[in-house]
Amino acid sequence: MAIRASRFLAITACCAALLPDGIRAESIDTEHIFAFMIGSDVGDAGEREFQSQTTARLGKDGGRYRAVGQELELEFVPAKDVRIELGSTFAAYDINGVAGFDDRRQLTWQGASVDFRYRFLNRETAPFGFTFAIEHQLDKIDETTGAAAWHYGTEIALAFDREIVPDTTVVALNLLYQPEWTRFAATGEADQESTIGAAVALMTRLRPNILFGGEARYFRKYEGIGLVQFAGEALFVGPTAYFQLSESSRLTVAWSFQAWGRAAGSSAALDLVNFERQQARVVFGFNF
Repeated sequence: MAIRASRFLAITACCAALLPDGIRAESIDTEHIFAFMIGSDVGDAGEREFQSQTTARLGKDGGRYRAVGQELELEFVPAKDVRIELGSTFAAYDINGVAGFDDRRQLTWQGASVDFRYRFLNRETAPFGFTFAIEHQLDKIDETTGAAAWHYGTEIALAFDREIVPDTTVVALNLLYQPEWTRFAATGEADQESTIGAAVALMTRLRPNILFGGEARYFRKYEGIGLVQFAGEALFVGPTAYFQLSESSRLTVAWSFQAWGRAAGSSAALDLVNFERQQARVVFGFNF
């Protein structure tokens, strides 16, 4: 883990060295500074953005597991405190020898999504920022196994954040609930599951155009959309870096590893049945 963390820091340092120094420090905008979490900021009315989000999920119990999702998104702010995002995702899988999974190597279109956010509290006029977010995802494959299936998922998030050092350091909290429905094409088998979670992050400004920090996320997975039967839990931690490349473009990079976990009925120190060993994300976006 120390080697991978060193590589992440080295990449971050290289990116920082390539950035111009002329970008002026302003109040922190939390809309895009996190990788796996969300902030309470939603942008200014009339803003439009394009975003590319690449997510890698690596490592399962035994065998080889690599899954990479490439999501392309359009974001709009049609009115004050309202943000709408439309997305389309392609997915690649390299799976071999993982218990309960068919071996496969494939690249396919995964599905589409729509994300709606409404900001109830603005940090500039309230003690903290608060935004409600709900995302709907409709896929033609199962996100974990890559098998052909009809999959519908919803993610409901409550996002809170506060600047603990004005214009320098911000702390954030996300509370999550994710119900999912899946029907596999090959067998007709239907499956329902749900995940609840809490995540915290701290980001601090190192230079006017660079923020660095980390995210810690805890998840509990259940069978059934109503948290019917406990299936497993996991804690992910890792560093996050945000770069303001120009007045209109940005880059966020993060790496996260499972520091602790437990699958139902198992004594192993990690839950590699319901979750991955590592996750990484790169997000690039620009206004237009």
